[in-house]
Amino acid sequence: MSYPEILAPVLQFLHCTTPEAWLHEARKPKNLPLLLTDHMVCELKAAQTAMLLIRKYVADQKGAAVLLEWLQPYEAFTFREGPEPDFIALHKQISKSAMPQTSSPWEQALIDRMVLLIKEELHHFWQVREVMAARNIPYVKITASRYAKGLLRSIRTHEPATLVDKLICGAYIEARSCERFAALAPWLDGDLQKFYVSLLRSEARHYQDYLALARQISVDDIQARVQEIGEAEAALILSEDTEFRFHSGVPVNQA
Repeated sequence: MSYPEILAPVLQFLHCTTPEAWLHEARKPKNLPLLLTDHMVCELKAAQTAMLLIRKYVADQKGAAVLLEWLQPYEAFTFREGPEPDFIALHKQISKSAMPQTSSPWEQALIDRMVLLIKEELHHFWQVREVMAARNIPYVKITASRYAKGLLRSIRTHEPATLVDKLICGAYIEARSCERFAALAPWLDGDLQKFYVSLLRSEARHYQDYLALARQISVDDIQARVQEIGEAEAALILSEDTEFRFHSGVPVNQA
């Protein structure tokens, strides 16, 4: 599948494209360390989101412990100034065979898709870390953007609606990442452009996986909720934002 074929359904799903003002700021060389740092942390947060879904809705006690063990070295490095681990060795430990088997079709689908997502997002995490190291960009902790928290305000508070809405939010976050990778890639140097384009396929699949799970779990048609959450996502992207991040809105007060 070609680049435009991968991107076309993503653009149809999202309610807006990345504003030119964000791209103008993103292509400034001075902002590359910030973008790469935030991108790396976003990959970990995506893995954490998938992990929490399995732990809350499916995993037994043993499986929950394994999930925490998978992510702990990444979290220690990212949030608590722990040592930089051997990411390649850690990646080999992640397998859905460590999770419980279930007779529920949607529970098994959640396990299978979210474990694959965890594995891929953590792979992307250390790929971004390698890019930073190759460019002598040190890892410095930064504050989170308002984007994810703002989107999660749309979530209903009763089950299974809560789970359905979380999955729809996950779909929009993954789709926005895919769209933003594609929008940013032409403005990057050759190596970074190739890397960002390489991420499109998995990010596009991730948003579709989230949507498929939401449809499988919901007893009602989800289209109205997809529309409502999509409008909320677009509002975050199109509104002014004082902090420049990978998923931030229209930059203001930028030098």
